Amino acid sequence: MNVLVTGGTGFVGGILVNLLCARNDRATIVTRRPEEGRTARVGVSFAGWLPDLSRHEAVVNLAGASVSARRWNEAYKRELVESRVDRTRALVQALGKCDKRPRVLVNASAVGYYGDRGDELLDEDSAPASGFLPDLCVAWEREALEAERHGVRVVNLRIGIVLGRFGGALEKMAPIFKLGLGGPFGAGAMWLPWVHVNDCAGLVLHAIDDESMRGAVNAVSPGVVRNKEFARTLGKVLSRPAILPVPPFALKLAVGEFAAQLLASERVAPKKALASGYRFQWPELEPALKNCLQLKDYRRSDER
Repeated sequence: MNVLVTGGTGFVGGILVNLLCARNDRATIVTRRPEEGRTARVGVSFAGWLPDLSRHEAVVNLAGASVSARRWNEAYKRELVESRVDRTRALVQALGKCDKRPRVLVNASAVGYYGDRGDELLDEDSAPASGFLPDLCVAWEREALEAERHGVRVVNLRIGIVLGRFGGALEKMAPIFKLGLGGPFGAGAMWLPWVHVNDCAGLVLHAIDDESMRGAVNAVSPGVVRNKEFARTLGKVLSRPAILPVPPFALKLAVGEFAAQLLASERVAPKKALASGYRFQWPELEPALKNCLQLKDYRRSDER
């Protein structure tokens, strides 16, 4: 299978490309500088925006500026919108011009769609919240769903906090916790939807292969925990105390408007993924963290 991947050099995209190569698929990675992407790796090629999509059976759109990379001001908000909504629109327009179209578009979205919902159990049928990030997710998904008008199956993956060794949340959190300075945000009562990077990439493959997968799919582990439990477990894994709460005002001073998202409670369940038969490699937090941090005595759930 030929698969086009935007964001293929990123945290999740890199794992996805590895998985595609492992099963002898061919991956074309879209990059702004394809001349820098020369590689001897079999099955991987690089292209500028956008190559001939008619040569691909599947398209995976993981591109988008990081919501946590910079403080949110009006200029950066525009960049977040342009990198998601505008580029997805351009991608779908390119799909519509193909004589032979890809069978499926797997498009990244985020659990930010749901907003701060307390203890409410959220699945793919739950309504969106309001605010900048939920509105962004709604617009992002809407642009992707336009591909259905061209006969392309669309899956919008609402991705939680991605945990992995070489990026994502742990890259920023682990050094703080190793110093014994980590702890929950505020009272720590908010729900934190997380997913191991391997499961996130695995769900992309599952969405490509399983033709029953359509529309929104929550890419989160079934082992959702509260923020205080996440902090406690990370501290335990690193053999460090994790009892120093981070006051909400300190978060706001540090990251500005994005603090509201860090304090949001999103009790998100992977209803569609489980119903479709996807088997999570890392459904529980402690083994997932040990694996991400490459500590000994971890085992996958299917090895126990």
